[in-house]
Amino acid sequence: PAYPDWSLVAADYSQIELRILAHLSQDSALLEAFRQERDIHRYTAALIYGAPETEVTAEMRQAMKAINYGILYGMSAHGLSKELGCSYEEAAQFITAYFERYQGVRTFLDTQIDHAKRHGYVQTLLGRRRYIPEVQSPDLATRQFGERMAVNAPIQGTAADLIKRAMVRVDAGVRERAMRSRMILQVHDELVFDCAPEEARALTALVREIMEGAIALAV
Repeated sequence: PAYPDWSLVAADYSQIELRILAHLSQDSALLEAFRQERDIHRYTAALIYGAPETEVTAEMRQAMKAINYGILYGMSAHGLSKELGCSYEEAAQFITAYFERYQGVRTFLDTQIDHAKRHGYVQTLLGRRRYIPEVQSPDLATRQFGERMAVNAPIQGTAADLIKRAMVRVDAGVRERAMRSRMILQVHDELVFDCAPEEARALTALVREIMEGAIALAV
């Protein structure tokens, strides 16, 4: 902190990429889970294992967390098997089961790959384009890399747009209120502030309001 009695205030989005995936895909199961404020990894484990959420173990939840985030990066059964330390067949079954439960996600991901092949790019929720010529490559490995980018770029790119819009608006809000506190760091989906002691409550309220409203999502 700038002064001994100042403090650091950190604000970060909760599972923002999965929330963006829910919004973009409009998958009914994902939307429902977030709207009910469920633990998304435990919820996914219950769906895939066919067990009540109360019976989901830490190991089951961790496996589903790997799948939830792996899907965002176009992870293959081979990659998932290495991540979980299980067989290729078991990993493939997990991925198949995931898309059976989240069919809207499967449709959305396929649509993004098809759009990249047809138009040469995908775009974020705010319309920022990521050109992906790799999807037309005759080389299989390069083409598969392009397809993974087509899946991930709209989601991760929207998350990047979101935090940047929040940064600009928070900075303006702090200055408009002539606050002594200052934004000092951004890390992925988190903003960190050097906070004057008398401004902690006001800064927290301001940051929460602006970050939550930076982009309107369905969840």
